[in-house]
Amino acid sequence: MTGFTVSYDIVTEESAEYGDTAENGILGRDLTLRDAIELVTSTRTSRVGGVQSIECDESPMRAPRWVTINNGIEYESGAYESRSLHFPPRLTAASRRRIARLIGAR
Repeated sequence: MTGFTVSYDIVTEESAEYGDTAENGILGRDLTLRDAIELVTSTRTSRVGGVQSIECDESPMRAPRWVTINNGIEYESGAYESRSLHFPPRLTAASRRRIARLIGAR
């Protein structure tokens, strides 16, 4: 199955002052589920304070459109990175919930 997209946001102290991101974009489009999970659970640097939270775009989780992993602070830069896995529209609500739980969303 393909059609998954992974996006990212980088927030720095300076960008947070303005309620904005320092950098954002798409890391991959039309990915397989395996590739998308690998990409969304990785980080751009190994100097990250671990995962802070994993959340869906809705609560309670019924048919999420995406799941976001928020990572801790990068030790050297002070930036925070988050990555989101966006589901293809054709997925059923049950499949979306299963994938979100697989990634760690509750």
